[in-house]
Amino acid sequence: MPRPPLLPAPLTSSSRRTLLKAGGTLLLSVVAPLPAGAAQILAVRVWPADDYTRVTLENDSDLKTEHFLVPDPPRLVVDIDGLDLNSTLKSLVAKVEPNDPYIKQVRVGQNRPKVVRLVFDLKEEIKPQVFTLAPVGTYKHRLIFDLYPVREADPIAALIEKGEWSPGDGTPTAVPAQPAPAQPPVPDPVGRIEAEIAALGGTPQVAPPPAPGKSLIKPKPPVNNVVRMVTIALDPGHGGEDPGAIGATGSREKDIVLAVAKRLKTKLEALPNTRVMLTRDGDYFVPLGTRVEKARKVQADLFVSIHADAFTVPTARGSSVFVLSEKGATSTAARWLANDQNKADMIGGVNLGKHDKQLASVLFDLSTTAQINDSLKLGKAVLGEIGGINRLHKAAVEQAGFAVLKAPDIPSILVETAFISNPEEEAKLKDDGYQDQLANAIAKGIKRYFSANPPMAKSRAL
Repeated sequence: MPRPPLLPAPLTSSSRRTLLKAGGTLLLSVVAPLPAGAAQILAVRVWPADDYTRVTLENDSDLKTEHFLVPDPPRLVVDIDGLDLNSTLKSLVAKVEPNDPYIKQVRVGQNRPKVVRLVFDLKEEIKPQVFTLAPVGTYKHRLIFDLYPVREADPIAALIEKGEWSPGDGTPTAVPAQPAPAQPPVPDPVGRIEAEIAALGGTPQVAPPPAPGKSLIKPKPPVNNVVRMVTIALDPGHGGEDPGAIGATGSREKDIVLAVAKRLKTKLEALPNTRVMLTRDGDYFVPLGTRVEKARKVQADLFVSIHADAFTVPTARGSSVFVLSEKGATSTAARWLANDQNKADMIGGVNLGKHDKQLASVLFDLSTTAQINDSLKLGKAVLGEIGGINRLHKAAVEQAGFAVLKAPDIPSILVETAFISNPEEEAKLKDDGYQDQLANAIAKGIKRYFSANPPMAKSRAL
């Protein structure tokens, strides 16, 4: 007879534990996570400008890099660890424009496993700043390459090159601002004296007779009018990595305010003895402190920052003008807007390793009551003109702690042209005719301010 199949022997408690242990090990080996894959580049962007060129690699993790410069010809070499070359990163090659001030071309390749090498062929020697930015807003991790010229851009040199600055500027010219009004003819010196006394409503003083050969008319002291160039710094908000607020149809604040600022520049430069400096004249980011520094370097008489912000609800509407406050915001909305604008450095991307963290507090401490008072006068003049073309969000100039208004010696205002988050106002802001009206209104306000507060001779040394 065939033998029956052997049945498994009953499991003892020790053998049962051994089997469970082996099964657990097998299970762990199946579900254990695989080694982490390479980081992924999600987007690449290049922002060329005269001040510097920025290259941004947006990615899904915090990348580690090493970089070094190679002379003759000048090159910047960057090795990025933990990265495999993908099509997005390869597209960086085509992002470099021929008119980029500093980058001739860029080469991208897999240098070794998990290490990608970028080689920037440069048009001149540069000072690179390579740093990372943590996720903020809609951005993931960002790896930033800022390529600065060895000799930093000088805003006065730029104005000289454009023919908008002359040697000796800053020293007033001893020429009357306008010819003295013509005096009506008088029959004789005595008649003129009598006319002047009658106009004053006074009693004639008994004067000793004049010496022979001397006139009865005392010469008037020279008119103390001062003529010099007035310099106005216009600051289109945001730019580059920082688009600012975005309207319902996709219009970007950074584009609209730059267009308005360029129109305003043209109108102001049509005024006599007036020149204008833009803190940015293209689509690139300028840190808040740098905007203030640029205005001070050109000895600006006024600083006007232009915005078209958004609010938490789309019904918010109207134009506003803000000046600095040392004592807190004048309204909840003003505080909210100031906090929102002051985030620009985080969104636009500032290298904290190079950023002077004391700058903001020093400038704030130096801000004087006189500067704020002058800013309020300027703000009132501009707000009055804007009120003629658009509804005002507030009927008075508001105050809050805007970082960009903290130049201690320059009257400074921030103009919120309209709320881009309001569909009706967004449509206006996109209209060329309305942009021109805005520029006209701001120019008229500035002209009104100078009519009541003529510029004095400059004595400060910057």
